[in-house]
Amino acid sequence: MFEKLQPAPADAILGLIAEHNNDPRADKVDLGVGVFRTAEGETPVLDVVKIAEQHLIDTQSSKAYIGTAGDASFNAAMQELTFANACDADRLVTIQAPGGSGSLRVAASLILRARPEATVWVSEPTWANHMPLLGGAGLTLKPYPYYDTARHVINVDQMLDALGQVATGDLVLLHACCHNPSGLDPSEEEWRAISDVIVERELVPFVDMAYQGFADSLDADAFVVRHLAERVPEMIVTNSCSKNFGLYRDRVGSLSILAADTTSRNTINTQVNNVVRTIYSVPPDHGAVVVSLILNDPELRAAWRLELAAMRGRLREMRVLLTDALKERAPDHDFSHLVRATGMFCFLGITADQVARLKKDYGVYMVDSSRINIAGITAHNVNYLADSIAAVL
Repeated sequence: MFEKLQPAPADAILGLIAEHNNDPRADKVDLGVGVFRTAEGETPVLDVVKIAEQHLIDTQSSKAYIGTAGDASFNAAMQELTFANACDADRLVTIQAPGGSGSLRVAASLILRARPEATVWVSEPTWANHMPLLGGAGLTLKPYPYYDTARHVINVDQMLDALGQVATGDLVLLHACCHNPSGLDPSEEEWRAISDVIVERELVPFVDMAYQGFADSLDADAFVVRHLAERVPEMIVTNSCSKNFGLYRDRVGSLSILAADTTSRNTINTQVNNVVRTIYSVPPDHGAVVVSLILNDPELRAAWRLELAAMRGRLREMRVLLTDALKERAPDHDFSHLVRATGMFCFLGITADQVARLKKDYGVYMVDSSRINIAGITAHNVNYLADSIAAVL
């Protein structure tokens, strides 16, 4: 049965993790894997998550299956966190999904049922897993201009021109905040211009919000979602709780669909739940109940916002530290884009050969594109990191 199978290509990030783990050098630096880390290099369980988990252990009385849509209180809380009061709740369907990846995969199947001929336009570049998750499901993907690798800015004018040529009814995949991999997001004014084109061309926004709260604030990071929800008849939004709740391995996410009217909303609700049934039947419960407990308890929610602000602040601090260190060691090179970016990721802006030299000679690990995870930087390794980068420039 399996004799014709060929080995699948190795995942670049997973390969880096293995190489880094096997590297005996004490001063090695991992800037590849996409998880938040503390100043001590650890990926913590949030204090507020531990409190919620203990409450769940003390009170949960059953491990019976939940429904295909998941936990209703979680869905309501995530819907409010995402949309606030931007649109009529009677037009919204929100379901729980196994992480942001699971929500993207369910969305892909729903799109194929509704409009199999549609094209999904994605930023160039975009998160690497968008391709296998959406394209692997059978959707047609095409790129639109986004990141200028030479000037380290967003090609807003080219993006607007390209979207202005997209066929009515196609979908446009947008990163709500903390664009992965560039870290650069449109300003509110630019988001409004992008929204104008989407409305004019009658395109369907498909917004991936994996990092809400990691850029500026929970509300500011949801600006484009809420602005579009006020203006378009239909849209799709996928959420992840991996980063902002630190629930990576618990696989917690949500999928929301804004429908044109209540009748359409009810139809979509039946279809999206049927999709879930045919893929994984029901989502996992534990992490979603934890999120629900946090979002629905005023004290826990306030504590979570403080922990989230601390994570956001650490990422900003590390951007400044690295930029200042590089300015001192490589004054002829401009790394100002590092502090203009937000979230965990950005491009360092060096060549693949220089990336290879960093790994070989200095034990500094990143993917070939020079995308780095800022959370891998600490006050203890930033000088060594800057020295290493300067040495290969």
